[in-house]
Amino acid sequence: MKNQIKTIAFDADDTLWQNEEYFREAELKFSELVAAKNPDQVIQLLFEIEMKNLPMYGYGIKGFMLCMMETLHQLYPENLSSKLIEGAFKIGHDLLQKPVILLYGIEETLSHLFGKYRLVMATKGDLLDQERKLEKSGLAKYFHHIEIMSDKKPANYQKLIKHVDCKPENFLMVGNSLKSDILPVLAINGFAVEVPYHTTWQHEIHDDPIDHPNFYSVNSMDQIIHLL
Repeated sequence: MKNQIKTIAFDADDTLWQNEEYFREAELKFSELVAAKNPDQVIQLLFEIEMKNLPMYGYGIKGFMLCMMETLHQLYPENLSSKLIEGAFKIGHDLLQKPVILLYGIEETLSHLFGKYRLVMATKGDLLDQERKLEKSGLAKYFHHIEIMSDKKPANYQKLIKHVDCKPENFLMVGNSLKSDILPVLAINGFAVEVPYHTTWQHEIHDDPIDHPNFYSVNSMDQIIHLL
């Protein structure tokens, strides 16, 4: 791998900066908002509604807010109060204002790789929100290209590598999600490095072992330097 990689793409949420804790916190606050209901059942219903709406809303906080509203409507079909609606909006607005906290070794790794490889940020989510987080992070200066993807399927990655004029065998994806950052890239014969994160969204969980010559896993971002 060392001599053939030309382009390295990085996932953003929970790879460059923390994110998933904020959503878990928001889910907990939402379940507390509807305290008359079972918290676990509320969170599960919210997740099911998110999955139903994912093809329409995509990933990100705005879709999450809409799903909270639909969940409230299902829980209170005839007596939904303005207080609950306002509370759900506040949870969403608070999410949009969370600080951007870089994960361990991120800036040092990007600084080391900058100029040696073409660096790309490739992430799912809402365009405005991801642009906001990137600006707050101070990392934009390292990236040749920013790709906010509607999804992370093999076809999405093929489109990305074509856009950055790269071949799969010269492309490396770095991310925390086996389902979104690793498996689709391996499917098109690219290289992929998993940097596990301690919290994973239920939708992104993949438990089966991966046996592929182009797959690597490291404990922290700075270990990528030694791989390359």
